[in-house]
Amino acid sequence: MDMECATVILLPAIDLRAGRCVRLRQGDYEQETVYQDDPVQVAVEWVRRGAQALHLVDLDGARAGHPINSVVIANICRSVPVPCQLGGGLRTRDHLAQAFQMGVARAILGTKAIQDANWLRLMIELYPDQLLLGVDAKDGLVATDGWLSQSAMPAIEFVKQWESTRLAGIVFTDISRDGMLNGPNWSALEAMIRTTCLPVYASGGITTVADVKRLLTLPVAGCIVGRALYEGQLRLEEALSAIVSRCVPASADASRS
Repeated sequence: MDMECATVILLPAIDLRAGRCVRLRQGDYEQETVYQDDPVQVAVEWVRRGAQALHLVDLDGARAGHPINSVVIANICRSVPVPCQLGGGLRTRDHLAQAFQMGVARAILGTKAIQDANWLRLMIELYPDQLLLGVDAKDGLVATDGWLSQSAMPAIEFVKQWESTRLAGIVFTDISRDGMLNGPNWSALEAMIRTTCLPVYASGGITTVADVKRLLTLPVAGCIVGRALYEGQLRLEEALSAIVSRCVPASADASRS
């Protein structure tokens, strides 16, 4: 009886820019769609519809190098009874302390983690099992600074060095697929999963229930979905039902017939 998928979590993404809920195409700040002026209302609605966790991104913070949308993020954390993970602009110990004080359950580190491995190791020691490593890749290389810069570090090589640490997991995003509604980069995602024993959260391009079902055949910890939910290509309830159905034992199915 395969029950591994019981731990798979679907996290609606709430990307914040100028206090509003938006989405970017391929991380391009010039290709922005505003979905809602009140992100707190969006968060409450996703939870009402069944979300068990939320993925928050401070887009302004990622670009500026320090938190910008902290008031909105704190309001979201106070308004929903589910854990929220936050990325974007978290580049100092104080930034992390502030995030956790606001009620964030897990923090996602990217740019500073890539630039300073010693700092990341220290933060992991301070916050064991509370930090996720954001690995945003373009053409296989890690991107930084809100996806505005590209490093020379291959994503897979970067992840390998963190195997023995108490990171909570990896958030892996293929930038070319983010916000494009054409499915994940399956080969890159599967290569990342094969590379690490850390939990992997898939992000970027997840568009249909078929995508969700395919993810369930992989050992992923969860998936993050944005534009497809906001534009109706994927209904949250349908996606959550697919996850639950995948985890129902065959004997249970038979007892219902």
